[in-house]
Amino acid sequence: MEIKVCGPGCASCEKAQKVVEAAVATKQITATIIKVKDFQEFARLGVFSTPAIVIDGQVKCVGRVPKQEEVEKWIS
Repeated sequence: MEIKVCGPGCASCEKAQKVVEAAVATKQITATIIKVKDFQEFARLGVFSTPAIVIDGQVKCVGRVPKQEEVEKWIS
């Protein structure tokens, strides 16, 4: 599983990454978590607001920090 956390590095983006990391640890799954900071890559992914979470190429959340429970459902 590949999880991309999109954001330029703001506080919300960092929080989103921590939520994703916690969800992966809680569910004990193997996942590659990639931090995407390039605005052109955001556009290629269809993301125009950050933070955003993209799991295996599917945009799951845009413009907000998801709750850990949400991320756990997405990765189950």
